Amino acid sequence: MPEQFSRPVRRPSSAFDNIVSAHDPAEETRIAHATASALLTRVRADESGVSADRLVAFTAEHGIDEIAELWSKAPARTLPGALWRLYLLQLAIHTDPHTAALLYERGRVELASVDAIVAGAPVPASPDEIVALIDTILRGAFRGDFAVALDRAASFCRVHASGATHTADDYELTEPSRASELTTRALRLSSYAQDLTAAATLWRTDALV
Repeated sequence: MPEQFSRPVRRPSSAFDNIVSAHDPAEETRIAHATASALLTRVRADESGVSADRLVAFTAEHGIDEIAELWSKAPARTLPGALWRLYLLQLAIHTDPHTAALLYERGRVELASVDAIVAGAPVPASPDEIVALIDTILRGAFRGDFAVALDRAASFCRVHASGATHTADDYELTEPSRASELTTRALRLSSYAQDLTAAATLWRTDALV
């Protein structure tokens, strides 16, 4: 995954500045939670699934815009924080599906857990299949059980992190800078996995806000 993985959004535009002042953190927090809740509620209300499909397709093509910039500032274990991480994963996989598939397959082989089964990728998974998987997980967040989607995303992160860690070991002696990049990626993904798992637990107890 490229460096965009950590911050793949545009700077807030003038329109965004008109929505909320950058000097009002309390208002930013309020709007972040309100927009996340409104989006999830509206898309899930469409039983046809058309809204969810359009949303997934739009974010895959255009990334995350100014409203999601608010979500990036929300605590990790909140609704906007969880949505932010789901979108980051989608954007990162779409940006570099070949690397994502290689790291996922390496992680699947190395990781002694059920995470690969929970994530649900084919064995082995091609780049296109990895892209389809992350889109399916995101679509499931809006059409199915939100907690299950978060758990699948967390498992995806753990498998991917394992792959990045073991691949980093391969590069440690010959390409230390590449090894460092992969190690950083693995740590980030592991952190996301913990946050998404915690968010799933909170959702199941109606405590994810």
